[in-house]
Amino acid sequence: MPYTTRRTFLQTAAGAVAVAGLAGRGAVQAAGSPKKAVLVSMLPKTLPIKDRFAMAREIGFEATEVHTVTDRAEADAMKAAAEATGLKIHSIMNEAHWQFPLSSGDTAVVDKSVAGMETSLRNAALFGAGVVLLVPAVVDAKTSYKDAWTRSQRVIRERLLPLAAELKVVIGVEEVWNKFLLSPLEFARYVDEFESPWLKAYFDVGNVVFYGYPQDWIRTLGPRIVRVHLKDFTLKRGEGRFDWTNLGEGDIDWPEVRRAFSEIGYDGYMTTEIEGGDKPYLADVSARFDRFLAGEKPKPA
Repeated sequence: MPYTTRRTFLQTAAGAVAVAGLAGRGAVQAAGSPKKAVLVSMLPKTLPIKDRFAMAREIGFEATEVHTVTDRAEADAMKAAAEATGLKIHSIMNEAHWQFPLSSGDTAVVDKSVAGMETSLRNAALFGAGVVLLVPAVVDAKTSYKDAWTRSQRVIRERLLPLAAELKVVIGVEEVWNKFLLSPLEFARYVDEFESPWLKAYFDVGNVVFYGYPQDWIRTLGPRIVRVHLKDFTLKRGEGRFDWTNLGEGDIDWPEVRRAFSEIGYDGYMTTEIEGGDKPYLADVSARFDRFLAGEKPKPA
């Protein structure tokens, strides 16, 4: 892993100190108005895409995040559905990064990963989405942590950021149990070393609960955060069990998480990434989302 530059270190440290000072003053007035979004896979798959989007809009969601779309006809239908219903497509969840990680030592694997990201970036430009979610690297038995860091940064700099800048689409890197970017300070450093407005952090509130506190990550990452995933998580250490849960039914301190987002002034999109269901279920999820945004625990009504 390359040593951080003095500039990067000072940027990261200064940001952390400033945010820590803000938090130290106690409760602050809510700042920013995050926008409500739902992952497209949560919507009923039996309905046509236009009807799915219309239902999401009806129950209070402003936007959706979709997966990479390789078929142009499907992409055009999705764009038309968004325009007809007023449900904005705000982000693309890239799909080639797990099977074909950018950090692989195999050039053929990396080429497939890059091709997948190029499709996702062009999807984002077509939809006016603005962001593509990317898992930047995967540490495994064949890929060391150092190699994951250096290889992924090199490929992103040389082969992805030029297209992202051309299309004016931000690459949002996410920590998602890939044995990489395991602390908020490290995540901040990884983002800062790019020194690019087209590379930011995609933060998942639930992903870090296994080994950290989301409010800490939020305050440390601060303005680096470009998009957010919401899901809850319960951990039963004595039993060696963990489970993903609906919002408000796990271990996350949601009022504190909301306070942290307020402190950094986050007003971008937040997307629910939990189990899908029918209209009444999704309406309940939307209501829980509203309670979270109001600073309350998003418990069921």
